[in-house]
Amino acid sequence: MDIMTVVLIVAVLLIFQGIGLWLILRRKENDVPKDDQTTPLLLQRMEGLERSLDSRMAESSKQMHETMRSQLGESSRLIKEITQEITSVKEIGRETGKFAEQLKNLQDILKNPKQRGILGEYYLETVLKNVLPPGQFQMQYGFENGEIVDAVVFVSEKIVPIDSKFSLDNYNRYVHAEGAERIALEKLFVNDLKLRISETAKYIRPEEGTMDFAFMFIPSEGIYYDLLTNQVGAGEDENLIHRAASKHKVIIVSPTSFLAYLQTVMQGLKALQIEQKAVEIQKRVGELGKHVGAYEDYYKKLGNALGTAVSHYNSGYKELGKIDKDVYRISESKAGIEPELLEKPGAGFE
Repeated sequence: MDIMTVVLIVAVLLIFQGIGLWLILRRKENDVPKDDQTTPLLLQRMEGLERSLDSRMAESSKQMHETMRSQLGESSRLIKEITQEITSVKEIGRETGKFAEQLKNLQDILKNPKQRGILGEYYLETVLKNVLPPGQFQMQYGFENGEIVDAVVFVSEKIVPIDSKFSLDNYNRYVHAEGAERIALEKLFVNDLKLRISETAKYIRPEEGTMDFAFMFIPSEGIYYDLLTNQVGAGEDENLIHRAASKHKVIIVSPTSFLAYLQTVMQGLKALQIEQKAVEIQKRVGELGKHVGAYEDYYKKLGNALGTAVSHYNSGYKELGKIDKDVYRISESKAGIEPELLEKPGAGFE
């Protein structure tokens, strides 16, 4: 029951009470006889109506109280949830601010070529640590002439040089440029790339134990994809990645493709280790064959010696049988000696 209904009921009650009061006063003025039952009946009905209205008002008041309490509870819950959401939004705002600050710091780092180079080397080292055991690679490997390559991977007695230095300045400008400026910046970036390929190729030194190829690590999947799909360097006679591999023996890799190449190197290393173990096993088998042959020779000699001993033993037992016959001739009684002859060892010992 809403508030308008309650107000209406109260108004009706007041009207009836006013009518009753007006009738009573008028009855007194007209000096109505005492035996007139109209006024008491009207008062009785008004009292009943008043009780009914009081009951309904009490019920309505109770319902209104419960409804308001429920609405207040719901409002309190909503306010609490909204407060939590606001707090969460504020926390996200603070985290976003921190992230934006870190991103700005990263952008500042990337603007500095030296710091950018350090970041690329750190990225390369992280990839190597996640794939290779500690003794399988080395950062900042020095050659005999004093030049230092960013990293090498040891494969048996060979090393694979890896260069992670890469210029992003012209590429970043190229990405945001348009028209003729974009074309000019693309040419500059292609020249940077060719120079970097030549710089990486100088680390291929078989006379110092390197493999006949080297890795050029580009710490950007976007640049590698542009090179792979000819989005950059489309005007060249040959795809730059293919050209680097075929002409300079330099394999251009991104973080993802580098992992695949490292897995291939590891599989090759395992195959080489298995091959080396197979050669060692073959050598050991040869030595085992020699030992088995010597063992067989000695066993044959032992068999021959045992054959000779058995022959002497049987001959002795035969002579013992002759003695038994001699005793019989003398005493006319047998000594009961029965020769127990032994068989010679098998033909394998002869």
